[in-house]
Amino acid sequence: MFAVPDNDWENGVLSDIADITMGQSPSGSTYNENGIGTVFYQGRAEFGFRFPTQRLFTTEPKRMAKENDVLMSVRAPVGDLNVARENCCIGRGLGAIHSKDKHQSFVLYTVFALKDQLNIFNGEGTVFGSINKDSLNTMPIVLPPASVIDKFEEIVAPMDAKIRNNHEENLRLSSIRDSLLPHLMSGELDVSDINI
Repeated sequence: MFAVPDNDWENGVLSDIADITMGQSPSGSTYNENGIGTVFYQGRAEFGFRFPTQRLFTTEPKRMAKENDVLMSVRAPVGDLNVARENCCIGRGLGAIHSKDKHQSFVLYTVFALKDQLNIFNGEGTVFGSINKDSLNTMPIVLPPASVIDKFEEIVAPMDAKIRNNHEENLRLSSIRDSLLPHLMSGELDVSDINI
């Protein structure tokens, strides 16, 4: 257990602050890359800096994560994290961690802080590491008073929102670049008269 920094702080477990959904992969015959159905993340292969990259969709989703849920790799390597950009289907390589009381930023950074504890599951007696729902639910954490969690959320949630807005803007700009570049390279669009 952790040392409790203040008399008002308590030892707890992850399930005190979050609900955990373990992924389940739909049938491979329901997958597509054409945007038909529900966004589907199989595992950490789609993970980016903060948000996963849409690659697959499924017409028969099994287990779902909600927008802004923490997505955690539950198979080797255990503990890699991203945040869901949308409601999405999650495969068996992922778990979704959802705040019980709308403190999703607090949950995200709490799980970030569990990295060393989660590393224990990478290869514990097996060739490939994994973690199950019970082990996640009972992961020890330190719980500050509700007023501290509220203040943390008040400060950090807008920063997380800014990170997300910047990510979305980068995606839009990348899409514009990818659509314009072939036309510029072929000479179809002439920009020689533009005064920069």
